[in-house]
Amino acid sequence: MGEPESAAPPPRTRRRGSGSRHSVLLRYLGVRALLIVPTAWILVTVVFFLMRVIGDPITAALGGRLPADQIEARKEAAGLNRPILAQYWDYLSGLATGDFGHTQDNRAVTEVVTTYGAATVELVFWSLLVAFAVGVPLGRYAATHRDSAADVGLRLGAILAYAAPVFFVGLVLKLIFAVQLGWLPVAGRASAKVELDLMHVTPKTNILFIDAILYGDMGNLVDVLEHAVLPAIALGLLTGGVFLRLIRINLIQTLRSDYVDAARARGLSGRAVTGRHAFRNALIPVVTVMGMQIAMMLGGVVLTEKTFEWKGLGYQFAEYLSGRDFIAVQGIVAFIALLVAVMSFFIDLIVALVDPRVRF
Repeated sequence: MGEPESAAPPPRTRRRGSGSRHSVLLRYLGVRALLIVPTAWILVTVVFFLMRVIGDPITAALGGRLPADQIEARKEAAGLNRPILAQYWDYLSGLATGDFGHTQDNRAVTEVVTTYGAATVELVFWSLLVAFAVGVPLGRYAATHRDSAADVGLRLGAILAYAAPVFFVGLVLKLIFAVQLGWLPVAGRASAKVELDLMHVTPKTNILFIDAILYGDMGNLVDVLEHAVLPAIALGLLTGGVFLRLIRINLIQTLRSDYVDAARARGLSGRAVTGRHAFRNALIPVVTVMGMQIAMMLGGVVLTEKTFEWKGLGYQFAEYLSGRDFIAVQGIVAFIALLVAVMSFFIDLIVALVDPRVRF
């Protein structure tokens, strides 16, 4: 008998290389980037037509304060006597060139955004730090002490933090820590002296924390930080409650997974299993919803800035709204809508990079 023929080697499975994955990732991000345009278009279109429901902005802002002929002249100069679709086209054309309109005192909305937007960015940054400092460790503690008295109390606290109106929380914080205890300032971004000092900083960023560092006076830096504490807590607790519940729910589910059981079977301690394996995966949903929560913060920042007289974009928005300057309101809302659309793209990018389960 002849020797048996050797069996043919099994076909090799071709693994997807890193280059292929990168190309798919780039295609995924390209599609998400293209979606920015229709998303922003829908948002600004809704804002435009909602603003027109109340009538033309000139009459809404100046009706009863100027004679009818002067109002008509201003409407003619602003093109508000033209058909609504023609106004809409002019509006989109202006947005394409970076023109978000002008306020009633003939100030460009882009100038308002660049002047006051830095203050809002600073407040959102501090508020996010508060949200993470509150939500992440407390959510982890609640998950690892499930159904205990502490867990029940933390869940109730998270619901209250999310449900309580931000202006109410701000007023309570002011009454306790500023009025009764006198530990922190009542309102403003800095004391009058510090604001005068920081006006001469070069280059001026309008972010007082950075300007105080550039100025080089530790007393000014402490003053700026003290003024930021209460507004950041008032706004940060809103998102901190959401983070707490997300971390708790996802960490509980992760601790039940098979690979966590395998880690326990290898003899790892409970702290090591939670920290090395479960907790990191529980953070992924927080990153996923971060864009939505920042958008919610931009909504809550109006009330927060008004409550604490924090002279940012939200404060100016409230001033224009009370003054019935609806062109300025429309421009600011359109800018925020574009900002949220861009932030959503960057959140998609972060999620795609940190979560291997995302399918492109």
